[in-house]
Amino acid sequence: MNFIDELTVMILTFNEACNITRTLEAVKWAKHILILDSGSTDETLAIVARYPQVTVVSRNFDSFAGQCNFGLTQVGTKWVLSMDADYIVSKQLAREIQALEPAADVAGFMARFVYVIHGTMLRATLYPPRCVLYRRESAGYHDEGHGHRVRINGKIRWLTGTISHDDRKPLQRWLNSQQNYARLEADYLLSAKPAGLRRTQRLRRMGWPAPIVVFLYTLILKRCILDGRAGWIYVLQRTLAETMIAIELLDRRLRGLRKI
Repeated sequence: MNFIDELTVMILTFNEACNITRTLEAVKWAKHILILDSGSTDETLAIVARYPQVTVVSRNFDSFAGQCNFGLTQVGTKWVLSMDADYIVSKQLAREIQALEPAADVAGFMARFVYVIHGTMLRATLYPPRCVLYRRESAGYHDEGHGHRVRINGKIRWLTGTISHDDRKPLQRWLNSQQNYARLEADYLLSAKPAGLRRTQRLRRMGWPAPIVVFLYTLILKRCILDGRAGWIYVLQRTLAETMIAIELLDRRLRGLRKI
């Protein structure tokens, strides 16, 4: 049996009309695509209806981990390619996935990301690699701050092809999202034991240093200064996101809601 016969592409959506066409075009070779929608009110569902291999399931959003874990119960194949609606699978990665013949003890595959701002590919990104392709029965999601992570029970290998993170949603929506993300991240950082946090999370938990470090790191060490306006947008976005988290943390401490 061909690998793609046992693969479902799972995509989370909510008002992704400006992104979803490019995402679906990059995986239209897949025989099974599951759209897990959170109540889109724009043209998202009309767009996905053009693709005959797409199945749409609607569920009210509670958390990213909750959505993904529910999505896994709706998948009927052995393997899942887990995607956000602003992920674009490269042609190289598509060919690589279609040719896979995983060993029985391999449970998942990691992929690296490139970041795209208004069509301009950046030299580097803070976006971490993720296990995006895995055996359904070996996977489970948990929330971590404003994000989510998948736990894989078994060996994990690396893919050589990349995925582009290419979000074209309006800036105002990004700003609104960051406010909620900052609150969730502060909840997590203040409730977690410092010893259990990664080094970057411990730096973020301190509050004020993180925005300064991120600004210099992305601009200079990651060389985004060489990417022109797109690079500056990315640097300022990352710095603003860290600043909002820092403000949330410092405000709570000043209000006495948490121990420092």
